[in-house]
Amino acid sequence: MTHSDAAANASSAPGLLLHLAGPLQSWGGHSHFNQRDTAPHPTRSGVIGLLAAALGRARQEPVSDLATLRLTVRTDRGGVLLRDLHTVGGGLPAAQTVTTAQGKKRSGDTGTLLSHRYYLADAAFTAALTPGPDAPPGLLTACADALAAPRWPLYLGRRSCPPAGPVLIGVFDDPLHHLIHLPLAAPPPRERAPAAEVELIGDRPLDHLPLPPELRPSDPAEAARPTGQLHDEPPSFHPRSRSHHARPVFRRRYTPPREQWAGHGIDHLQRLAAYRAQTTPEGARR
Repeated sequence: MTHSDAAANASSAPGLLLHLAGPLQSWGGHSHFNQRDTAPHPTRSGVIGLLAAALGRARQEPVSDLATLRLTVRTDRGGVLLRDLHTVGGGLPAAQTVTTAQGKKRSGDTGTLLSHRYYLADAAFTAALTPGPDAPPGLLTACADALAAPRWPLYLGRRSCPPAGPVLIGVFDDPLHHLIHLPLAAPPPRERAPAAEVELIGDRPLDHLPLPPELRPSDPAEAARPTGQLHDEPPSFHPRSRSHHARPVFRRRYTPPREQWAGHGIDHLQRLAAYRAQTTPEGARR
C-alpha cells in the first residue's frame, strides 16, 4: 500500500471527534519539578490519559491499545497563557516539610518552595482520534461509550482543569473531513479584518488532508515534514515507571469560510448540534 493509499484509508475510516474546551487547560510538554509548563495544544499523553480515565483504568494498567489511536487537533481558540504561582511546604513543622532527594527534610529558609504552573485560559480545540493499523477491533466504540458515561472524572491535562461540557462530539465516518468543516468554537473575525487561519497539529503527515482549494491550505509538501518533536508518547502511566517517548509533530493551516466561525458557548453548541443533525446517520453515528 502506498503512502497516499494509507492516508486516504485513514481519512475515510471511522473516528472520534472531541471538543476540548474549558476555563483552564494544561498540557504538560516539558514539566519538571517545580516548573509545570503547558503545550499550546492538547498532547497525546494528555488525550490518552483522558481516555484512560473515562474507561476507568488505573495508572498501572496498560495503555498500549490507546496508543494505537492517531491524534489530529484543530485549534479553534488558542487561549491566553496564564501563570499561577504556588508555594509548597511553608509554615509547617520540620518533619512535614518537603523531602529532599536524599530523603531528608528541608528546614529554615529552605522549607518553602515556589512552583510555577502554566495554563491555557479560555482555549478551545477540536480533536480527531482515528485508528492506526494496529488498533484492536471495538476500541473506538469502547472509547466513545466511556466518554459518553465516564467512569472517572475527565480533565484537560491536569486534574484542576475540568472540561466546560461534554467532550464527545460523536463517532464520524471520514472524521478528518468533519474536523475541517465542523463549526469553530470562536467568534468570526471582524468585518474588515483579514481572513483568519486555523492550524491543524497531527502526529502523522498532514499532506493528504481533504482540504479543498477554496480554503487556501498551506503547502502540502511542508505538511509532510515534521516541524519538531514532542515528548508526549506514553508507554505507561505507572507511577514507578512513568516516561514519555519523543514523536514528530506535523502542522498545516487553512482559512475557514466566515460562516464556519460559530462563536462562544450556547451559540457554538447550537451550531454543532445543527451540523450533527445534517450528517446523521450518514456521517455521525453517535
